[in-house]
Amino acid sequence: MRFIKMHGAGNDYVYVDCFREKPPEHPSEIARQISDRHFGVGSDGLVLIHPSDRGDARMQMFNADGSEAEMCGNAVRCVAKYLFEEDLVGQQQLKIDTRIGVLDLDLMVVENRVDRVRVNMGEPILEAEKIPTKLPGDPVVDQPLVIPATGRLEEQVLQVTCVSMGNPHCVVFVDHASDEIVHGLGPIIERDARFPNRTNVEFVEVLNREQVRQRTWERGSGETLACGTGASAVCVAGVLSGRTERRIKNHLLGGDLDLEWGEDNHVYMTGPAEEVFRGEWVPHNSTDRVK
Repeated sequence: MRFIKMHGAGNDYVYVDCFREKPPEHPSEIARQISDRHFGVGSDGLVLIHPSDRGDARMQMFNADGSEAEMCGNAVRCVAKYLFEEDLVGQQQLKIDTRIGVLDLDLMVVENRVDRVRVNMGEPILEAEKIPTKLPGDPVVDQPLVIPATGRLEEQVLQVTCVSMGNPHCVVFVDHASDEIVHGLGPIIERDARFPNRTNVEFVEVLNREQVRQRTWERGSGETLACGTGASAVCVAGVLSGRTERRIKNHLLGGDLDLEWGEDNHVYMTGPAEEVFRGEWVPHNSTDRVK
């Protein structure tokens, strides 16, 4: 199985061109194996690029734990870059079919290479039942989330804002997003019973009303260097809670993303997309390997 490894602001996935390559029979298992950073390629998950009747391509993605995800804003930018640079499309305005719907993307091209991509991430979902979360409020803004004492962490009472960008997000504004907080609280909040489908968790420092710094505990993958849907949710949460303007720059561990919650109620995200390398995943004595 030939693959391409790409990343958007450090959020890295292994991509398979299913226009030219037969889709893997067991993508969830392949995702777990290929994502392993010691015995596999190493990634935040697996993305399959399929033909589509509804757009220029369909993106199907799996987290590092094998669970199928709804969408990833960083991954969809990489899909657009691949389609354009492989001459699978000829235009700079694309439609990509995802589990949350068909997204519109605008490519910023320099010397026939895609430099940055602007994605219409759609309208945020703010109804608690649809996010879903059992926390009160429509929208759920600065609601208390009590986390019992565990390990080295004392009991925490967090103020959280919940947003779905087609997948669930719990945004926590903090003074300092330390390793102890991200790795200690991230997995607990992800699997908290108040989030029936689990949740992604964003720990956010507000630098000023137009800039934030984000660390992400991603559902099914652990901490990732960036999360596009998460950055979009942070933009919305910042406005709802009165902390930020509608247009912000989000500094993530893997790079910067520009976000805007437009007056049309759509969230627009602009960021980079980069190819890392290409290879082939080869079955060998029932154990997959890469060459």
